[in-house]
Amino acid sequence: MKIQILGTGCLKCNQLEKNARDAISQLGLDCEIEKISDINEIIGFGVMMTPGFVVDGNVKSSGKLLSVAEIKELLQ
Repeated sequence: MKIQILGTGCLKCNQLEKNARDAISQLGLDCEIEKISDINEIIGFGVMMTPGFVVDGNVKSSGKLLSVAEIKELLQ
């Protein structure tokens, strides 16, 4: 499973990455995590508000800081 965090480096984007790592650890999943900060790549996903959360190329959330529990729900 590949997780991509879309964001330019703001506090919410960094927190989303931390929450994603925590959720993955708690679930015991083997995931690749990639942080994408290039605005053109972010727009390429159709995301206009960051942070964005992408699982295997599918945008699951944008413009919202997901909690660890919300991320776990998306990954199960």
